[in-house]
Amino acid sequence: MKRSKFSKKHSVTTSLFFAAMICLLSLSFARAALVDDIKQKISTKNTEIEKLEQEIEVYQNEIESLGNQANTFQNSIKMLDTTKRQLEKNIIVTEQKIDSTALTIAKLSIELDQKQTDINRLNEAIAGIMRRVNEADDTTLLEIVLSNDDLSSLLIEMENLQQFHAVAREKLQQLELLREELSDTRTESEDEKDQLVDLRAELSDKKKIVQENKDEKSNLLSKTKNKESNYQKILNEKKALKEQFEQQLLKYESDLRIAIDPRSLPSAGKGVLAWPLDKIRITQKFGNTEFAQSGAYSGQGHNGVDFGVAIGTPVKATLTGTVVETGNTDAYSGCYSYGKWVLIQHPNGLSTLYGHLSLIKVSSGQTVATGDVIGYSGNTGYTTGPHLHLTVFATQGVKIVRMGDIKTITNCMDARIPVAPLNAYLDPLIYL
Repeated sequence: MKRSKFSKKHSVTTSLFFAAMICLLSLSFARAALVDDIKQKISTKNTEIEKLEQEIEVYQNEIESLGNQANTFQNSIKMLDTTKRQLEKNIIVTEQKIDSTALTIAKLSIELDQKQTDINRLNEAIAGIMRRVNEADDTTLLEIVLSNDDLSSLLIEMENLQQFHAVAREKLQQLELLREELSDTRTESEDEKDQLVDLRAELSDKKKIVQENKDEKSNLLSKTKNKESNYQKILNEKKALKEQFEQQLLKYESDLRIAIDPRSLPSAGKGVLAWPLDKIRITQKFGNTEFAQSGAYSGQGHNGVDFGVAIGTPVKATLTGTVVETGNTDAYSGCYSYGKWVLIQHPNGLSTLYGHLSLIKVSSGQTVATGDVIGYSGNTGYTTGPHLHLTVFATQGVKIVRMGDIKTITNCMDARIPVAPLNAYLDPLIYL
């Protein structure tokens, strides 16, 4: 039986194709083994992270328990020591996340190489197939009939032509799918690289917060001389100064008269603002709460919402906006207010204040997006324990003033804080 020139070329092409496939499969198996090894290492890292996070939760429970106990010198030292251990565990967690992310990037790099190799292989295979298809298409039906001795050979030849067209379509579909997978893997790889940059920055930030914790303990020991009586004296002085200032602030804000246009505010609804933390635990709501009624705010209701959270937890912008200003009342002796704070103005008529931060990551005039880290939670300013304070203002009413403009005789004339008429304070929970 005489075989056509096309059949012979088809046989040779098929043999070469399968030989190339064997070589490429060997390389693919080696890459797959390496990827499996990396996946196992990532899984081990994630297990270690879960264990560390459980230990951090134990420390958090201890801190919350201490916060509910009497405010004594010994409890204050215990709080600082437990917070330090918690922060150090957090640093280890961040380091483990950095290792896990680096491994993920290495895995994706191998997968990118494999996908690119598969695409190159398919391109070569498709090119060979298309050449044969074009050759076949150039052969007339009469030439095919004349080149075959019998009907069965002719049928085989025609079937080969159909198979080539089918294989060409299949390979083109595979190529399109591989290209999509390559694009997705590249995007994932870039996301992981961005995450790695963020984690390294977070690691540096948390080390700074640990150092501030150590400095705070040293300062406390120096001021109190390790004596409970000295601690209580300092505590009472702080409380008296805070209450005096709050009375002045209440009078100042009560005298402010600004008409807030309701049309300038968004309609109440969940999701107008995003939550400022990944894990939410509300410890005090807005308004005349039980704690506020105890006289904690000099007769004024609580002007925001408090979230119980460990020191050093990333705090995120609740909406896209511009940082109006940042401040630190602790930088001025005798100032007991928000501590380290950030005020952001949003395009929907709202402004948000984040108080008692341990570290600020933004600056005045900076544009932030929803979910951007603007700082880390802390215990700065006057607090009864670590937490994040969130206030929502009607932008029309809020402004930033010197404390010296509120109280003419004060130790912290140049410290600055946001103030507003009482009607400009809004309940954050109607927007979160």
